[in-house]
Amino acid sequence: MEKGKKSYSAHVLAIPYPSQGHINPLLQLCKRLVSKGLKATFAITIFISNSIHHHHHHPPQSNSSLQFDTISDGCDQAGFPQAGSVQDYLARLEAAGSQTLAELIRKYGSSDNPIDCIIYDAYLPWALDVAKQFGLAGATFFTQPCAVDYIYYYVHHGLLKLPVESSPVSIPGLPLLELKDMPSFIYVHGSYPAYFELVLNQFSNVDKADYVLVNTFYQLEAQVVDSMSKLVSPLMTIGPTIPSSYLDNQLENDNDYGFDLYHLDPSACTNWLSTKPKGSVVYVSFGSMADLGEEQMEELAWGLLESNFYFLWVVRDSEKEKLPTKFKQETLGKGLLVGWCSQLEVLSSESMGCFFSHCGWNSTVEALSLGVPMVAIPQWTDQLTNAKFVQDVWKVGVRVKVDEKGIVRREEVEACIREVMEGEKGKEVKENAVKWRDAAKQAVTKGGTSNRNIDEFVSKLTSSLC
Repeated sequence: MEKGKKSYSAHVLAIPYPSQGHINPLLQLCKRLVSKGLKATFAITIFISNSIHHHHHHPPQSNSSLQFDTISDGCDQAGFPQAGSVQDYLARLEAAGSQTLAELIRKYGSSDNPIDCIIYDAYLPWALDVAKQFGLAGATFFTQPCAVDYIYYYVHHGLLKLPVESSPVSIPGLPLLELKDMPSFIYVHGSYPAYFELVLNQFSNVDKADYVLVNTFYQLEAQVVDSMSKLVSPLMTIGPTIPSSYLDNQLENDNDYGFDLYHLDPSACTNWLSTKPKGSVVYVSFGSMADLGEEQMEELAWGLLESNFYFLWVVRDSEKEKLPTKFKQETLGKGLLVGWCSQLEVLSSESMGCFFSHCGWNSTVEALSLGVPMVAIPQWTDQLTNAKFVQDVWKVGVRVKVDEKGIVRREEVEACIREVMEGEKGKEVKENAVKWRDAAKQAVTKGGTSNRNIDEFVSKLTSSLC
């Protein structure tokens, strides 16, 4: 088949890090690339693929331009828990991943639509080595904000010495950072060493990548992007990577990520929300990884109740027993506890007043893109830095203070919710939230920064193949 006869201009193979928070952004980027005339193959792990089929979810629909395939993480039976440790998992992922990625490239190589470029999560630098063995273009995709990537770059290159001896820390393009504003691996030096190595290794071979894509948008982090671009290039911001129907409506039927590992019926939440007044509900969710202690859950519960607003709280089944027994009776009418909800639908509801969040990056971007103010209760990894920006740079919310035991007390929970929901501060964060929502939409619309960058990526990639 000759190049000229193809229905698409290039074929990209996308390799996400195998967790929900990394799959969603890369999948959304692929949908945008397909809308620009590329063909995309999205490679999930065998374990994730099997569990989606096994739970009778409708697996995401392949079509001629966006299709799904699999690689192995060396844990095909049980996924991550099959490994003995984080370190063991990452070693298996690299060994089995490299081998099965090479097999995929060969499989497509002998078909009518060989792979032209590998887009890989920056957590998987070995994917670039495989791409280069086959002479393919490589695009690294950073799923976290530029500010956090840039701090890791500084540490990786020895520009920021650890442990941090004195703060605040000054890095070009970033606000002054106290220790508590640093990613948790730096804040608590020596914590989670295998994950820390993972985030630093994002920069191990980044200079060999043909493209560097970042899951943010220029206006949101202009100074950081400008500073980092001088050292890592070509750096292209391509976000926010949330379904198009919540932003620009340029993609047909793109109203969810379409790849939910926990799919349940969202109507219970949306029905409840639809009966509440405009801007009256506090939405509480800490992502799929969070694990709060019993004492913290109790303080949160009473703080929510005492703030006296309506609240919708996502509490996973494994966490439910940590709630005070009396609390469940007392919330009737005021609060709704659910095991799962469609976060985008909740955040885009008229009744949404604020989002009480751990500030994972996807959640933060969804709140920014939908104009919802935040109360930040960051736990680990990039969340501490995200929370700093939420409060002091984007000014769309407040960050809770912890006591000497590391617990956020009920009085603090209540005070922070009131601050964001009421009064002068409430008005200010709401106005800023709307401003960022408009900027997010603009970034992905025709002529916007992210849209232009995606166009540039497509045209560079395509012309390099001619």
